[in-house]
Amino acid sequence: MATAQVNGIPESNDTDNTDSASKKAVKYDSGARDLEKVTDYVEEKEVISADQFQGAMSIIGDRRNKEAAEKRAKENELLKVSIKKEDVDLIVKEMEITRTVAERTLRVHHGNVVNALIALTN
Repeated sequence: MATAQVNGIPESNDTDNTDSASKKAVKYDSGARDLEKVTDYVEEKEVISADQFQGAMSIIGDRRNKEAAEKRAKENELLKVSIKKEDVDLIVKEMEITRTVAERTLRVHHGNVVNALIALTN
């Protein structure tokens, strides 16, 4: 069977077109399968990463809660320390600091004015 020429280019048979089309479809299907494998792998990794991220965030949250509880316990212990009003007034007047800072420093040093003043000057 002879091939017809269109615009000087030999026209191929319909069987040649179907063969090349089927070869393209096979190549496309193979590429699509490969791409599917890669995207499945990446999606799996993203899910694992998200789980690890959630685990890390919960650990950080637990640590913060623990530290806050320890800080509250320490503050409660400091509130139990008795201090004299005259000592607080002396520190506020001499060091020119707020009353709350003077009270806290005195409580940390168990009411010892000398140690509180040394700590404030350092």
